[in-house]
Amino acid sequence: MEHSLSFEKFNISPELLQAIHDMGFEEPTPIQELTIPRILSGNDVTGQAQTGTGKTAAFAIPAFEKLDLLSKYTQVLVLSPTRELAIQTAEEFTRLSKYLHNVVILPIYGGQPIERQLRVLQKQVHVIVGTPGRILDHIRRGSIDLSSISMVILDEADQMLDMGFREDIETILAETPTSRQTIMFSATIPRPIQEISARFQNNAEFLKVIHKEMTVPQVEQQYLEVRNRDKFEILCRFIDMDDPELAIIFCNTKMEVDELTTHLQTRGYFAEALHGDLKQMQRDRVMAKFRAGTIDLLVATDVAARGIDVDDVDLVINYDVPQDVEYYVHRIGRTARAGRNGRAITFVGPKEIYKLKSIQRFARIRITQIPLPTPADVEEMKISNLIGSIKTGIDEGDNDRYIEIVERIMLDNYSSLDIAAALLKREIGSKRTDDQEIPQDFHEMNSEYQKKGFTSLEPGMDTLHLNFGKEQKIRPKDIVGAISGETGIPGRLIGAIKIFRTYSLVDVPREHTDQIIQKMQGKSIGTVKLGKGKIIRLYTPEGSGRRGYNRY
Repeated sequence: MEHSLSFEKFNISPELLQAIHDMGFEEPTPIQELTIPRILSGNDVTGQAQTGTGKTAAFAIPAFEKLDLLSKYTQVLVLSPTRELAIQTAEEFTRLSKYLHNVVILPIYGGQPIERQLRVLQKQVHVIVGTPGRILDHIRRGSIDLSSISMVILDEADQMLDMGFREDIETILAETPTSRQTIMFSATIPRPIQEISARFQNNAEFLKVIHKEMTVPQVEQQYLEVRNRDKFEILCRFIDMDDPELAIIFCNTKMEVDELTTHLQTRGYFAEALHGDLKQMQRDRVMAKFRAGTIDLLVATDVAARGIDVDDVDLVINYDVPQDVEYYVHRIGRTARAGRNGRAITFVGPKEIYKLKSIQRFARIRITQIPLPTPADVEEMKISNLIGSIKTGIDEGDNDRYIEIVERIMLDNYSSLDIAAALLKREIGSKRTDDQEIPQDFHEMNSEYQKKGFTSLEPGMDTLHLNFGKEQKIRPKDIVGAISGETGIPGRLIGAIKIFRTYSLVDVPREHTDQIIQKMQGKSIGTVKLGKGKIIRLYTPEGSGRRGYNRY
């Protein structure tokens, strides 16, 4: 089994370590570092921590470690203020128990048929995660037996009190053994929390992460609300709009880093991953490529990014909201170095706004909301960049040779405005090449390809002849990204690509040729829309050195 080395210091079971590794976490968050050893030692603990700081694992890991799996009785009770939090907490418990056999975790909350809960409660349940109201309902029905509870966790305790659950909590705690271990987590520690601690906890340790004084760099900080399923597409739009020289994209786990890097590479972006599972030689190689500019997107975890010392990073994207305010400050500090301007964008899910508010409050910063970019925004940004480059070219002068060419065209009764518009149309890529005719002697075309260095005649591969090329600013990554993005075929399966002035050639596996042609009809590669006649399938019949063709 692989283990997450930084969690091994807690002396927890290999099964839990493997589950933590599978979840992609590299090191404990500050609140986990502080509370897990104390809870494992059997102490009652009141931890002051915001939601989103990793506190669920802070109590779930020691809860599992102290669980008697041979017992058929309920041993752990977690009280949550809301149905949503109860579900999230139960899901986290389930992920951590991946390698613990026969563990039963039951979420109990209002809005779910009570009959279903009653059926499960008649069986063996080790951990119950529920809202106070529904737990109290089961106590009154006699359907929950809390006499064997060894650990009670009050999660978001101050929120439960604000919602009027104090009396319910006290009634529930009175039903559990006085020998239990009582854990509380709360964003604030007001007097009512202190009173509950004094009454129901035994010499509790009050633990709070002390954030060291943080210097927030002068970075333009923005966020946007985006659903999880839309994050990747929005990320691609931002990259296309900003076209950063060097950018770092942060994810919370190693697993997410690997997945996102693969998706970006499939779309044709020059991206590499950086996380703690990479050997030092691999990390050094990735960083050397990043510093040299041969990759422009670095996808990293917080731990791996600590050693990054690059002055030219002009964009940081928090693909995941960081789990701790210090992580946020460290992330955005990767940009705006050496007196440069920098920009940081954070992707926030609908249920993660509270995390962002915590970051703003503790770091004493303001993060401005921006709208989701649309495809039209991307196109407009490209046009704006083009206008800017044209103006720069005019200001720099030295255009005499090109003015002469324009004057020659104007002799044929074309206005300078018409000429400029035609050139812009071509530059932006909206110009479409006319359908190219296939030569009568197809063997002649095959020879032309080979002369130009495109000699692939591999068995099992077809070549797609695309009726556009360098004139339309097409790049290999545009072709790979479009085909892979529209068809789902991994980019690594796409073979040789050659781009010429007016056409491009790409080798694809024969088994996927029909799927590619069908799904790419009407789609775009770069700024070129694939209409009728834009794709010609060139194929090599097995055992033959000649190619045939079909036009689509």
